[in-house]
Amino acid sequence: MISQSGLRALVCGALVSLGAMSLARAEGTYEIPAGAHFNQDKLGKVSEFFKNEVATGKIAGATVLIRQHGKPVYHEAFGVQDVVSKAPITDKTIFRLFSMSKAITSVVAMQLVEDGKIKLDDPVSKYIPSFANVKVGVEKKAEDGTKSLELVPPNRPMTVHDLMTHTSGITYGFYGDSLVRKAYRDANIYAGDFDLAEFAERIAKLPLHNQPGALWQYGHSTDVLARVMEIAAGKPLIDIMREKLLDPLGMVDTGFFVTAPEKQKLLAQPVPNDSDFRVGRINDPTVVKKMQFASGGMVTTMADYERFAQMLLNGGSLDGKTILKPETFKLMTTDQLGPKSGVDRDYFYFPGDGFGFGLGLAVRTDPGNAKPPPPGNLGELKWDGASGCYFVIDPKQDMFFVLLEQTPTERQRVQRTLKQLVYEAMEK
Repeated sequence: MISQSGLRALVCGALVSLGAMSLARAEGTYEIPAGAHFNQDKLGKVSEFFKNEVATGKIAGATVLIRQHGKPVYHEAFGVQDVVSKAPITDKTIFRLFSMSKAITSVVAMQLVEDGKIKLDDPVSKYIPSFANVKVGVEKKAEDGTKSLELVPPNRPMTVHDLMTHTSGITYGFYGDSLVRKAYRDANIYAGDFDLAEFAERIAKLPLHNQPGALWQYGHSTDVLARVMEIAAGKPLIDIMREKLLDPLGMVDTGFFVTAPEKQKLLAQPVPNDSDFRVGRINDPTVVKKMQFASGGMVTTMADYERFAQMLLNGGSLDGKTILKPETFKLMTTDQLGPKSGVDRDYFYFPGDGFGFGLGLAVRTDPGNAKPPPPGNLGELKWDGASGCYFVIDPKQDMFFVLLEQTPTERQRVQRTLKQLVYEAMEK
């Protein structure tokens, strides 16, 4: 039986918990005055850390990029793509993003909102009629301690906004022990070769974990959102992504599958004794299937993802191309889960200490509960994935950093340490 802490570590996109870091090391790394710059000698500690991770066999390799004021201040690769080929990691090495796919999907969804093809307050059933019949699973406990699931009608229809904020009640079946999550596991929703249309129908047959809008609940909301996008735009998800985002940004190696033999040689792999990517299904981008998992199925390179991150830091534009209008970007990066939202948080609230959640991204809203607070600045945007990939956008310092690695087991410790070292290298 996996412990709750172990379950949290396995969840796709479960963000690193920063409150547990050393209090002494966290001094002075929260809310650094604007205009700070990087001390290159202190950034050397990032290199020391990753070289040791590779040398001790904890990870096969990683690549880290820090950009500030539109220029790289740190850009290093460590180790190898995989321990078999021993090919070095480069900016063209391909990494499985897992839940960092959600950030890409969410940006494209907001582009469709801008175009008027989708409205945030639209009921999901407007696009996928099956969701008009969805029920909420409420656990009941008998006197003898046995639990049962009572299905009740939702208090209101699930909306697109619910999908984008992970408050729809849709969950995952590979973490937690609730009866609804068990129903997900028992339903075998990943069986066969299916597309987004079929997958959405499978989800619609399952009970919601909670009432729409009641709880931040990580799950397949982004995949249902992707099906809404397909219906609204009248074309497959990857075609929407290429047209609206990937091609305009020049993200040539970002997608769902890696079919070319020469590209397959560029796929990064964890060390053999690392755990598998335990997200309930096999995630192999070399095997082409109908399904495009918008919640966690994309691959990318540092050359590609740095352009996506720079676009976010710029507020929605890059190289003269407007991806999102300023007002749309502001809405997307504004916390939607504040005290007046009515949304609860539980143990599985993965944005973490001090963070709210916008429309697809975690947003730093307060210091958090740790004393002193975790490093960073108010307004920070972030997300990560079960494979270890991680990014932070810090508008206050006009800075972002991206970490690409493939290590389900070591990822939380590595991400936590990297962020600490990045902010310790800043000088006022």
